[in-house]
Amino acid sequence: MTRQANAGRAEIGIIGGSGLYDIEGLRNVKELSVRTPFGAPSDKVVLGVLEGIHVAFLSRHGRGHRLNPSDINYRANIYALKSLGIRRVISVSAVGSMKESIKPGDVVLPDQFIDLTKRRASTFFEGGIVAHVAFGEPVCTALATDLLASARSVGATVHRGGVYLCVEGPQFSTKGESRLYRQWGVDVIGMTNMPEAKLAREAGLCYGTVALVTDYDCWHDTEKAVTVEAILAVLNQNVALAKRMLRQVVPATAVAVSCACHRALQDAIVTAPDRMPAALRRKLALLMDRHMPVRKGAR
Repeated sequence: MTRQANAGRAEIGIIGGSGLYDIEGLRNVKELSVRTPFGAPSDKVVLGVLEGIHVAFLSRHGRGHRLNPSDINYRANIYALKSLGIRRVISVSAVGSMKESIKPGDVVLPDQFIDLTKRRASTFFEGGIVAHVAFGEPVCTALATDLLASARSVGATVHRGGVYLCVEGPQFSTKGESRLYRQWGVDVIGMTNMPEAKLAREAGLCYGTVALVTDYDCWHDTEKAVTVEAILAVLNQNVALAKRMLRQVVPATAVAVSCACHRALQDAIVTAPDRMPAALRRKLALLMDRHMPVRKGAR
């Protein structure tokens, strides 16, 4: 079933990464083809009810895994979820471990990112409107707390906190790169959470990552070189775990709270209103309107 964005609303958005292309237990399912000013999202947005909560699910790579990390339209994905009323986004991502203590099959809930991507649009604000959002704490603390509780409740080996290094891909690292990254003290390596987390912050959305560890990248001398075949074997187990986590965390994190994430744009827009291009102002209205001063005579 295909409908327009204004036909459905949801409370929580779930972005599924490699291996997570659907959500078990989702009822009253509808598919929406969402149009955005930034183009088409990765796939249709799937709306449904999970544990009594209205959620929206989006496959980051598209069903059938059609999009490599650099070809994903991150702006359209985040904008589409925002347009459906989403206030919290749970990102599920496959990652490699950069530490001996973080093993394949574990779950990591990163609280920091390093962005080494090169080819991706990383802001909604360009072409005549400038905004500088605070990004020192890129993950919502409240959402991360709920994710931790859900991971523990389903018996996951979970690590709270850590640095997620995002590389361009789609190739895996060289050994030289992997060893360098380990010297930086990063915890996991992936290809998709940047600029996704940056855009979620600009859109005023709470954002949290469930990083599913599939391998040791290529730095580990006693492990086999990372291959897609090896990753998929672990990923299938991880995805089953992630689905159980989602069923636990969705009702817990749906409780309405006032979060600083939602006010990220409040003092971030620096362009004078009378200098903003009218067409661009309309394009960004969904993100900006609640943070802009009311014009004299406006009703």
